[in-house]
Amino acid sequence: MSTALCAHMQPTRPTRNPLLRGLQCLRCNAPYPIRLAHEGCPACRAEGVHVSLRASYGYGAADTAGASVPLMPYMQGFTLGEGDTPLLALSELARRFGIAHLALKDESCNPTGSHKDRMTAVGVSQALDFGAHTLVLASSGNAAVSAAHYAQLAGLTCEVATYEDMPAAYAKALEIAGARRFAFADNAGRWAFVRERAQRAGFFALTNHSLPALGSAPLAIEGYKPIAHECLEQGGLPDHVIVPTARGDLAWGLFAGFRDLLAAGRIAKLPRIWAVEPFARLSRVLEGGALEADYPGRTAQFSTAGATVTFLQWQAVVASGGGAVVVGDDEARAARRLLTQAGVSAELCAASGLGALQRLRERGAIAGGDHVVLMLTADASRDPSWPDPV
Repeated sequence: MSTALCAHMQPTRPTRNPLLRGLQCLRCNAPYPIRLAHEGCPACRAEGVHVSLRASYGYGAADTAGASVPLMPYMQGFTLGEGDTPLLALSELARRFGIAHLALKDESCNPTGSHKDRMTAVGVSQALDFGAHTLVLASSGNAAVSAAHYAQLAGLTCEVATYEDMPAAYAKALEIAGARRFAFADNAGRWAFVRERAQRAGFFALTNHSLPALGSAPLAIEGYKPIAHECLEQGGLPDHVIVPTARGDLAWGLFAGFRDLLAAGRIAKLPRIWAVEPFARLSRVLEGGALEADYPGRTAQFSTAGATVTFLQWQAVVASGGGAVVVGDDEARAARRLLTQAGVSAELCAASGLGALQRLRERGAIAGGDHVVLMLTADASRDPSWPDPV
């Protein structure tokens, strides 16, 4: 174990951002206090709409003087050095697809190998801030590995509700990190377990446990906002950001980060955010389907599987002028071959972003002079679909 990681074995109490006022509904803007339990907006739920909450910050002139952008819940929180991941130019692929600039934000460079570390770090900070002793979540992939390792080094217990057929590489990683694994046959079982645990004192639920789905813990999702600032600093403002999406935590975090930059006058417009999905879910909602309905499908892109849609992902794409793109497994594999030839290792759902780029170019949504960023959520090292069949 590295010296940098060992330094966090006995973390200090996180320091809250003094601008953090509480939580606020994404839809009706009703204010709420910050709590460990995440139940969404009661006012919207009474109207039959299931909506998550977001962090609410003070925006007075005196308050925001010298404030960092994007705004974050903690000035000093628990960290293993996540963030500041490289933005890799893909010049050959840009020419292949006929666009001005194509770059890949490589989140596999985070401590446990995925973008989930950004969310986990803020989630663990909140758990320590509120005196929780156990981190609990539903995941059979990258979020499980991230939470297990961060919890271990923060001195927290970690309980993970997984599928019975959790890929061996992820199961082994949980064992190494000392997490307690509880296996279930379906999503309903996993979420019911997390929901029951979240009602206990000292337990903090990191991921979604509601049906209809709300998304992960609101403060934790704020951990994705710095990606927007990093993209701006490393390569300039993109016209489009293409994001592999399950329930939209990452897509919304990117949207919120760029929105903060826009409000601060750092950028003149929002990039269009495109949610990539392995089968039609959000796509169907955008065509008039019910947000609360289930949209089942089968896919090898296990990190973005699942039948639910959230208000989070709907808001991210609609407010930014983007949309949803369906990229099936065969298209994702073809895209992964191109990335592999370019020297990039990608989990299948991350490779699907390149497939989405092709579709968006074909339908004219991305123009030849545009600047595009692909989110590489993780590499192929733990992906059960790798290597691809010949």
